[in-house]
Amino acid sequence: MAASNLTSMHPSFFLLMGIPGLEHLHIWMSIPFCSAYTLALLGNCTLLFVIQADTALHEPMYVFLAMLATIDLVLSSSTLPKMLAIFWFQDREINFYACLVQMFFLHSFSIMESAVLLAMAFDRYVAICKPLHYTTVLTGPLITKIGVAAVTRAVALMTPLPFLLRRFYYCRGPVIAHCYCEHMAVVRLACGDTHFNNIYGIAVAMFIAAFDLLFVVLSYIFILRAVLQLASQEARYKAFGTCVSHIGAILAFYTPALISSVMHRIARRAAPHVHILLATFYLLFPPMVNPIIYGVKTKQIRDRVLGLFLRKDV
Repeated sequence: MAASNLTSMHPSFFLLMGIPGLEHLHIWMSIPFCSAYTLALLGNCTLLFVIQADTALHEPMYVFLAMLATIDLVLSSSTLPKMLAIFWFQDREINFYACLVQMFFLHSFSIMESAVLLAMAFDRYVAICKPLHYTTVLTGPLITKIGVAAVTRAVALMTPLPFLLRRFYYCRGPVIAHCYCEHMAVVRLACGDTHFNNIYGIAVAMFIAAFDLLFVVLSYIFILRAVLQLASQEARYKAFGTCVSHIGAILAFYTPALISSVMHRIARRAAPHVHILLATFYLLFPPMVNPIIYGVKTKQIRDRVLGLFLRKDV
């Protein structure tokens, strides 16, 4: 056993601290975290059930929404159960390879979500700017290709990370000052030259944010121009109303990420728990609010969900 530990370059497990500095509040903090996770599970599962059960919702817009709900389920489920185990049972230990798997799912599905939000912007662009070509442009095969491209891009960009982390010797101990296996939190424990990991992580984040947001903004510039050219105010309101849910989902995804990024740079001396809470909020907020946004703002979804409960009452 001792020889095995000596020859291994990495520890057999890491210890997740949870939220450093707020350990005494873990049990209380678990209440909002558990509530948010429950809402995310119920909301996204309801969306998937409604979209799958109603053939009238098997349109491109709702197919993309189903992709978004699936990603949100995986994204929240890859981190929240372990976080709640830390808060409730002080179960801080996580296997080294389980940590790498969690990190891979966490970052790759975040990239997939950004890609699906971009695809949904394209969907709204075609629906408003080229309505006569909507069914011929957004065909089933194209939607499948978009989904495969989103998965391929995320997997290709994130696959190097576990292999890069596996080659390091972790001389700074096994304690991760975080509540989940975030890439840079693990890198900080490694000895040796970690510059490539730092640069690669920043480059991927900037590439995804710049590329996806650029095309989302361009889509909405064309959409806004098309909406303003409509004759009646009612037609403009109706056309732009179909985009409100998507805009809400974009804000829910990118705003916490932007706030977290800015805080890391302008408030470096802030307590560690501030950054960790922001990073956790970034992961948990979109899966929780996306079903609410689409349930409230999308009439077809709202009617189907209300129909489920009314049918049960009858």
